[in-house]
Amino acid sequence: MKQLFLIPIFLISLISCDAQIPDKEGQIAAAVQAAPPEKQEGATVYGFDSDGKKVLLREGTNEQICVADDPNKEGFSVACYHKDLQPFMKRGDELRAEGKERGEIFEIREKEAKAGTLKMPDHPSTLHVLSGVNASYNKETGEVENASLRYVVYIPFATAESTGLPTKPMVPGGAWIMDPGTHRAHIMITPVNK
Repeated sequence: MKQLFLIPIFLISLISCDAQIPDKEGQIAAAVQAAPPEKQEGATVYGFDSDGKKVLLREGTNEQICVADDPNKEGFSVACYHKDLQPFMKRGDELRAEGKERGEIFEIREKEAKAGTLKMPDHPSTLHVLSGVNASYNKETGEVENASLRYVVYIPFATAESTGLPTKPMVPGGAWIMDPGTHRAHIMITPVNK
């Protein structure tokens, strides 16, 4: 009797896992909303297959690379970034797949960037993040709802002194530099929600 009971539960768990991952079109439609409107149609998009593995969903024609919401993480978050950040992003994915934690990933990429084995952009490169704890993609309206947009401009090895930026926001939503002096130095701009 136990075996008969376990089989349906196993099947239900498989069905519920698949239900959490939107179809390819839904992932693409949600992911590109983090990009500027004029860049959405030509963006490359990565998403997730039925096993939750990151895969290429659409090859693009412009400089934007977008990533769909990760079904393995809490909340909702999609992002789009300039193609010159791809080596940095790809290396992070590889290190996470190896089981490395955030601090380890930072240290490894810092060492590799300084050694020149990890190519970082030689110009400011932007990442747009559209996220929210209660955000979601509404398939009927085609819109991401209850999300806010954050802008991140990577400028590797920049400092507060080289940019004139503060190391924390001076006003709500104000620009500031995070991780100054490192490969991950970036300007943070988090607009205040109204």
